[in-house]
Amino acid sequence: MPPESTSQPSAPHLSEDEAHLAKLGYKQELARSWSGFSNFAISFSIISILAGCLTTYGAGIANGGPVSISWSWPIISVFILIIGFTMSELVSAMPTSGGIYYWSSKLGGPAAGFFTGWLNLIGLVAVTASVAYGCATFFHLTFLAWGWQDAFSLNTVFLFFLVILVFITVVNIFSSHLLAVINNVSVWWHVAGAAFLVVVLIVVPDQHLSVSQVFTDRFNGSGWADGSTSSLVYFFAIIPFGFILTQYTITGFDASVHLSEETQGAAKTAARGLWQSIFYSAVGGYILLLAVTFAIPQVDGAPDYASIPAGGVAYIFDTALGSTWGGLLLFVSSCAQLFCATACLTSTSRMMFAFSRDRAVPGSRLWSKVNAQRTPANAVIFAAALGAIITLPALKSVNGIPTAFYAVTSVSVIGLYFSFAIPIYLRWRAGDSFEVGSWNNGAKYKWMNLVAVIEIVVVGIMLMLPTSPFGAPWRDEFDWAAVNYAPIMVLGVLLLLALWWTTSAKKWFTGPVKTIDEDVVNAFD
Repeated sequence: MPPESTSQPSAPHLSEDEAHLAKLGYKQELARSWSGFSNFAISFSIISILAGCLTTYGAGIANGGPVSISWSWPIISVFILIIGFTMSELVSAMPTSGGIYYWSSKLGGPAAGFFTGWLNLIGLVAVTASVAYGCATFFHLTFLAWGWQDAFSLNTVFLFFLVILVFITVVNIFSSHLLAVINNVSVWWHVAGAAFLVVVLIVVPDQHLSVSQVFTDRFNGSGWADGSTSSLVYFFAIIPFGFILTQYTITGFDASVHLSEETQGAAKTAARGLWQSIFYSAVGGYILLLAVTFAIPQVDGAPDYASIPAGGVAYIFDTALGSTWGGLLLFVSSCAQLFCATACLTSTSRMMFAFSRDRAVPGSRLWSKVNAQRTPANAVIFAAALGAIITLPALKSVNGIPTAFYAVTSVSVIGLYFSFAIPIYLRWRAGDSFEVGSWNNGAKYKWMNLVAVIEIVVVGIMLMLPTSPFGAPWRDEFDWAAVNYAPIMVLGVLLLLALWWTTSAKKWFTGPVKTIDEDVVNAFD
């Protein structure tokens, strides 16, 4: 009789990435076909300076004017980069698709993981919806500029929005490798497209604002404080309302985390991809925003800031460049936003797959399945459908502005950043007992993590306040269409989650569920 084998089951055959994943408790289910550049590319594509910078530009100008662009952007970007560094350290130590809530579960227990996961999932669904809606708006504006359509219509925008959701859903159902290629192409489209926009905005307009105007002019088109630009309200409320431009644009970089199970050498490359996507987007976005601001049209020798909140960059492009050039720039941005929306849905579906794998989402068996191409097709479809539902209020407008769109952007920012804050705080609390990965912040985590959490809380609170008098229930001009329903949705969901956790979830949600044999896990402990 041959001697009984004593070898460990399959452990010696695992790659370094698979061994790291096995140590975290998961088997390799998704195709690990992404390079480090592809991992950087998806976060860079989701940040998309040609999307966020341009779709929310009107909010920046309305809430502060040029100073809200020229000063707020670089200052807030530094804080976001610090947030990125703290998350890079975490993904290096624990590179999993559901990394954000996985970190919280491991550092703070099942309850922390449960709330983090749901905040992250809500934020990802909202950011996918908001980007797709912004993309639809820009394609509609492009066709208007080219004379292909007659008048702006929110109904038309919503129809385009649904078509875009269907398109990016189909693309996401195909192979993971195809998505990696698309995101690689997206990087170069964003780089070349942004450079093209900047050159056109410098060369074509007949006149530009002065350096002094771009860096010192103030404007208050929010409707608050009677348009004052010198009161305390202006400096401590109006300008912070404009932070949504930076905070919304530079978000979604957790895609590098959610795609880490599909990335080669994830402990280093995902960490690097995350912070580098923030850094390069901050620099490129600032150059682009300054070029747009310098090109703001002037009427009777004075900058026409008042026309921008409703018209956004489309008004600037059309007035300063003419319909042909303006339409071309809108088209370049629209295509970039389509890349961005595709990447957003990829990230959302991977997070939903991972969260469902740990049985935290109703119907988890459906959402945690992968198809023949090893992609979570059911999660892709479900995430797109949810995005369409939460954007329905954008069919209504106030003075031509779909304020619900800005509410969805606020929900995405609040959900995502609050979900980041929980594991960042827990890592800070863990102190030197935290087992760092190959990429880490050293002793600097002691102040970096604290600064990151404070910034997230402060900006999150600002984004839940009424951004217009029309959205304030105590004002005579109150209109439900203008309500910033971000706090209603976020706080309402948190209340429901608290009830769900207290009455049911705490009895069955125990955190990450191991999907690999214990012997394989023990082999790498």
